[in-house]
Amino acid sequence: MKLANKKLTEKEFLEQRQEVLKAWPTGNDEDLDLDKALAFLKSVPEDKNFALVLNKAKENDDTLIQPRGGVPVLKEHIKLLNYLADSGADLLPSTIDSYTRHNRYQEAQKGLEESELKNRALLNGFPAVNHGVKGCKEVFIKVSKPLEARHGTPDARLLSEIIHASGWTSNEGGGISYNIPYAKSVPLEVSIKHWQYVDRLVGYYEERGVKINREPFGPLTGTLVPPSISNAVMIIEALLAAEQGVKNITVGYGMGGNLIQDVAAVHSLYDQTLYYLDKFGYKDMEISTVFHQWMGGFPSDEAEAMALISYSSSVAALSKATKLITKSPHESVGIPTMEANGLGVKASKFIVNMLKDQTISESKDLDLEMNQIKKEVECLIETVLKVGEGDLAIGTVRAFEQGLIDIPFAPSKFNAGKVFPARDNEGRIRILDFGNLAMNDEIKKFHLNKIEERAKTEGREVSFQLTVDDIYSVSKGKLIGRPLRDL
Repeated sequence: MKLANKKLTEKEFLEQRQEVLKAWPTGNDEDLDLDKALAFLKSVPEDKNFALVLNKAKENDDTLIQPRGGVPVLKEHIKLLNYLADSGADLLPSTIDSYTRHNRYQEAQKGLEESELKNRALLNGFPAVNHGVKGCKEVFIKVSKPLEARHGTPDARLLSEIIHASGWTSNEGGGISYNIPYAKSVPLEVSIKHWQYVDRLVGYYEERGVKINREPFGPLTGTLVPPSISNAVMIIEALLAAEQGVKNITVGYGMGGNLIQDVAAVHSLYDQTLYYLDKFGYKDMEISTVFHQWMGGFPSDEAEAMALISYSSSVAALSKATKLITKSPHESVGIPTMEANGLGVKASKFIVNMLKDQTISESKDLDLEMNQIKKEVECLIETVLKVGEGDLAIGTVRAFEQGLIDIPFAPSKFNAGKVFPARDNEGRIRILDFGNLAMNDEIKKFHLNKIEERAKTEGREVSFQLTVDDIYSVSKGKLIGRPLRDL
């Protein structure tokens, strides 16, 4: 089927579905019958429906807490999620293992069986496809909060079928955000088609009265991503999802580190998502935002790590994000213990509750930063539409081919990889090398002036060394990677 930003017909969807369900034996489960799945989803209580809980939080101006987390053995996964809920999580994750993310179900099965046999986790997440509807439904039944699948899967079609039929009412990812930052050799055209199917499945349920949330992955590579690049990707994925019938979308942003820039990024992301959805005729949309705590290198000291978590939580609360994705004080070590994960949840919850009634007042600085981000996002999206001759999906593929959209430090060979960021004198993320990024001369001049100002302050040349220093700076306790000065 030729790529186009066009809603799959029900016939096209159902024909593709026959092949999708053959990918692994759990796809033969009778509970994947769409009528049965629909009936089960309609029985999900409102307080366990992800989309409805998000809508309520947005109405109340709350910032909900959601950790990451997932282990392979079913009973241990349920134990972990209940522990996180008891620690204060409002929304629950199921982080999927790496084999499943790449559709390597046979290896996931082996890892699951060895984990059960040896009574220790030999996979880095929950193999939902291997557990099938039976296992995933047991998770849903035995936890008290709404569930979301969090993964990193270019082809999440079977995974999505299984988790939604099991009562999980949110799914993270998109054809860009779960390909370019995660995979090396998956063509963008292929992953966009696969995620059109995922979104069409959600649209199918939506048309029949079931609310399901979709969440594009905002941080992308999580390493000095300029807000305009991540925001543009979020808006593109929101538009692609809306075309397939998705109505409830949470657009995401990964913490950059400068308070004003982060707040400006979240506010402008929300504003422009609504603007573009309305512009292209997608009405009655329910849009919320998610803020991801610091995604770069973490300090190894647990107290310092907890301080970074608390700072991240403060920015999320002040940005009025609807949801906050938390980290743990073991972030620099690897997969956290259940207890460490719970500590991150508790600290984050405490901070957002403390700051619930506080806001960042409007200021000239905040307005200028928001306007700058919006100008850059507009440049990117309008270019995508232009090279796609009006088709967003085609334009996205062509824009990445030409480097007109370029995600810093992404592993995909379908990403140009020529854009390099660096911080300015206030720690805001700017663009040092634009590559072929679709920005006009005025925007380029703004960024380069900001970076030159910093270099002059530090008494050094503008070079890639700024980028290198900034990548490691936060883990060393500084936002800006300034050179050591002689005492």
